[in-house]
Amino acid sequence: MRKQDIQSYVGVLVAVLIGAGLAWAGSQGSVSTLWGVPLFAACVIIAFAIQWVVYVPSLAARTEKYYDLTGSLTYAVVIVTALVTTAQFDTRSVVLAALVLVWAFRLGLYLARRVRKAGEDKRFREIKRSPSRFLLAWTLQGLWVSFTAAAALAAIAAGRPGELGMLGMAGVGVWAIGFAFEVIADLEKSRFTADPANRGRFITTGLWSLSRHPNYFGEIVLWVGVAMIAFPSLAGWSLLTLISPLFVAVLLTRISGVPLLEQSADERWGGQEDYEQYKQATPVLLPKLPFW
Repeated sequence: MRKQDIQSYVGVLVAVLIGAGLAWAGSQGSVSTLWGVPLFAACVIIAFAIQWVVYVPSLAARTEKYYDLTGSLTYAVVIVTALVTTAQFDTRSVVLAALVLVWAFRLGLYLARRVRKAGEDKRFREIKRSPSRFLLAWTLQGLWVSFTAAAALAAIAAGRPGELGMLGMAGVGVWAIGFAFEVIADLEKSRFTADPANRGRFITTGLWSLSRHPNYFGEIVLWVGVAMIAFPSLAGWSLLTLISPLFVAVLLTRISGVPLLEQSADERWGGQEDYEQYKQATPVLLPKLPFW
């Protein structure tokens, strides 16, 4: 077995162990399923299982086309499972479920259309040729879903009916701001790249004039909103699920999002005067507003 394969399988094991730790913490105060398993833990297991099931035909076909759609579907499955299992359709649980579902379906369809239009997802060009590395990618998606939705899942799985309250309503407002940023930024970018006149150019208009990655800013903010709504239903170790927005922020700013795109942009436009001026004048993430 090659060193690269060993490292990938070790990565899979580490991801599963981290997921198990999250499942344990988030299950504190969670209701049980029909099989006696804490509902939160059952949702984490389901999140990983879905990835592994879809991984098999995807590996056989050497395709990543189902990756993003599977991620969105996984969010829907675990959130709906938690909501239906508790059978307590209180305001907080329903709102949390609705906000996660809206975000997941919108992002999943957007990413899937982008991959279909491009013909491939460049991130997987080499990965999908290696069974071990491809498995790691799918496993990490299971971990991504589990961590990102953790606060919402833990709040719903707690089975404690609750109204939104002031903090919850504020959370909805924060979510709406983040969601609007993400949707508008993605729409602006899509329209910009679709225009043949912009071929070989980088976008500097709209929200992209305020931040070099406004869509990522929006995604982090909306998960902060979800955590605010979920907070009153959490107690004990389940409070650790509030790490959700921090996990998203670290993932996007330190691992898979901003660093990769910044590197790609520097390779394409680095040294160009207009690009260097744009980088100097525009924050990486936090939008530049007149009153800041």
